[in-house]
Amino acid sequence: MLSYRHAFHAGNHADVIKHLVLVLTLDYYKSKDKPFFYLDTHAGSGSYKLSASTAQRTREYESGILPVWQAANNAPAELQSYLHAIRQLNGNAQTLQHYPGSPWLAAQLLRPADQLRLFELHPSDYQALKQGFGADKRTQIRKEDGLAGLIGLLPPVTRRAVTLIDPSYELKEDYANVVSALAKAHKRFATGTYLLWYPVITRQRVRQMARALQQAAIPDVIQIELCTSADNEQLGMTGSGLFVVNPPWQLTRQMQNALPWLAQRMADSSGHFGVQRITPEQ
Repeated sequence: MLSYRHAFHAGNHADVIKHLVLVLTLDYYKSKDKPFFYLDTHAGSGSYKLSASTAQRTREYESGILPVWQAANNAPAELQSYLHAIRQLNGNAQTLQHYPGSPWLAAQLLRPADQLRLFELHPSDYQALKQGFGADKRTQIRKEDGLAGLIGLLPPVTRRAVTLIDPSYELKEDYANVVSALAKAHKRFATGTYLLWYPVITRQRVRQMARALQQAAIPDVIQIELCTSADNEQLGMTGSGLFVVNPPWQLTRQMQNALPWLAQRMADSSGHFGVQRITPEQ
């Protein structure tokens, strides 16, 4: 199915936590001289104009990145690199006009020797990626299923890679398929860092994903989650999180520092957040 368009949800609370974890991970990988690959299985169009009709139809950014942006002067150190990237996209304007997708963030953060591999099936989003990033010699863009295409890129020649897996979960099967794809990827390349994003719509599905990762015997997995309200299957997505395989050593501490501040800006009184280890370190 290709009905999902991230442009309707750009800058929502799920984007904030997902992109913060991504930026912190990429910054960690840059702290070592050896180049690395960034692999994005569901890249979207790259960046989003918040005044566009798509974003204005849902206005989800108003309860996501907007209150974070408005309180940026008081943000903890863990958010500074992420917020700096958003300021760059907006030309240091006082008002928030654009929100970056994961390809834009990666393109800004990666060095000349690093490489980007972007997958996107939606025709319009694929064309937007080609237009925005096609001239970047570090980048290859593929119009194919990212979960299948990912396996063929592993292991990367640099033996270092960050992989973001964040499908739309339009289909119920996606919850199982992403864990299966991650297990196959880990079997081919066990030392890379994998960021598997998930929505909190039905708590039972999240628990099933965690159990599946444990049963796959993938070591060194942490779970990071921020819910802006209490679990409620009638409300749609009440939060989101990431399973992080081989996380940077300081990521747990960084997110423990950042999550309370983010919850104050984006969550109501019933919201909750946390970081926990779900499989032991190797």
